[in-house]
Amino acid sequence: MKVLIVSLASQYIHSSLAPWYLYYSAKKSAKAGISVDVFEGTVNEEINSLYEKILSKNADIVAFSCYIWNIESVKVLTQKLHQKGVKILLGGPEVSYNAGQLLREDYIDYIISGEGEEPFVNFVNCVYDGDDLALVSGLCFKSENKIHISRPHATTLIPESPYGDEFLASLNGRIAYIETSRGCPFSCAFCLSGRLGSVRFFPMERAKEDILTLANSGSKIIKFVDRTFNANKKRAYELWQFIIENYGIKIPKGVCFHFEIGGDLLREEDFSLLEKSPKGLIQFEIGIQSFSKKTLSAINRKTDVELLKSNIKRLCAMKNIHIHIDLIAGLPFEDYVTFREGFNLAFSLGADMLQLGFLKLLHGADMREKAAEYPCEFCCTPPYEVSSTPYMDDKDLKTLHFTENALDRFVGSGRFSRTNELIFGVQKRNPFDTLTELGMFTGNDSKPLNEYVNLLYQFFGADCKALRDALISDIATSVKSSVLPSSLIVPDKNLKAFKRFLEENPKTRRKKGVMRNVFLLYGEKCGAYVDYDEQADGKYILKRIPFEITSC
Repeated sequence: MKVLIVSLASQYIHSSLAPWYLYYSAKKSAKAGISVDVFEGTVNEEINSLYEKILSKNADIVAFSCYIWNIESVKVLTQKLHQKGVKILLGGPEVSYNAGQLLREDYIDYIISGEGEEPFVNFVNCVYDGDDLALVSGLCFKSENKIHISRPHATTLIPESPYGDEFLASLNGRIAYIETSRGCPFSCAFCLSGRLGSVRFFPMERAKEDILTLANSGSKIIKFVDRTFNANKKRAYELWQFIIENYGIKIPKGVCFHFEIGGDLLREEDFSLLEKSPKGLIQFEIGIQSFSKKTLSAINRKTDVELLKSNIKRLCAMKNIHIHIDLIAGLPFEDYVTFREGFNLAFSLGADMLQLGFLKLLHGADMREKAAEYPCEFCCTPPYEVSSTPYMDDKDLKTLHFTENALDRFVGSGRFSRTNELIFGVQKRNPFDTLTELGMFTGNDSKPLNEYVNLLYQFFGADCKALRDALISDIATSVKSSVLPSSLIVPDKNLKAFKRFLEENPKTRRKKGVMRNVFLLYGEKCGAYVDYDEQADGKYILKRIPFEITSC
């Protein structure tokens, strides 16, 4: 019997972890007559091409890992495969809490609810032997026109490591995911992570071994999927210490580790350790969600808000750890005014990345299952985004999408750091109001970079020399091109003279075969250039040269 486990990622750069957990569990415990394989694709691939690739594996059963980003593609593929006589098994968070609804479709045969490793192996063995499927914990299925629903499978066991030879061969330098614990100690009303019992921590030696395995796999970014990594403070400290002490020794230079942490759970000894971390080795993602204590209480989120703010500022001041913070729009008791206040507060903390997300009502989450307690309207198709609440109407939330677009492109992209400093630092413009107005001015549709820069120049003031200096410096250091956006081009005889000056000086003469961008900075009253063979911190190096500009 052939079984194929299919994973469809949102982008190729993301590897998959869940199918390999199932694969190695089956490799250890499945019956000898069962062969299991893994197929990894993306939702961006043409659906018929995916279908042909999956069908060519000649599997008797095709199992899909299901999430909000791939469920629509999965449904299309399962319909086509089922018509060819293939049995369909689904699993994952997107199907664990709505199995009864999905099994009404004739093209879905089985669903595993909850953790999948044990049920998957038991299921394939039962099918192979013809045993009673009702014996499989967490398995939901159809039999004699009846739908059998099981409770989500929960366990205290530690799953087999997914980091075997086959998995490592499939990575190809993509982002690698690592799990050293499972579950979450908290029970946030919008999340599923705390639904299946208490947190289980994998053995420390296994965690360290897995870290070294992935660090030497060729992947440059390794993301921990542990929910609230530092919920166990002592354990988190030991693993951070292990990573820092082994960097450049057992862990190759250039590898970065990403953690989702509780910012208010950090202790003084954590800061003492983390300040020793080499720059770029560690990234922290800290979910603020809201600064409103009433909102946090309503969603069962326990946060010391004042300590959280203090700790984020302290982390940002260290300058050696990339800090990513999140806010969620659409939460209970959060209206447009309080959200604006929270946004500006979050912006002021100085994080490297501020992300504005929108509440999604996932199957199985309290906020979806307890509609009377959490009244709101939301889209019935994935990703189930909230469209209005008693505190924010649809107009408010639509406006915030313009804010999100400007935040992502103008701030979050990292492309306009000098311009950001001018706008929010020197000019001290209100971040929320500025970004909302900018988003509405540029629109939410995708625009080529040069067109977007022209709009920025128009929006922020085309007569400002400092703005042109900042924009031209940002673009020249982030994009390899000798062509500037049209709004930044100034016909000036001084530019030709400056280029000649650079070529006549042996120290500034352009190297053969190297592209160069040369321009004048009128606000700074100097010339500048960028050679596209020199980078620092991910950007090309800007070199300013004293030069007398006789006219503009």
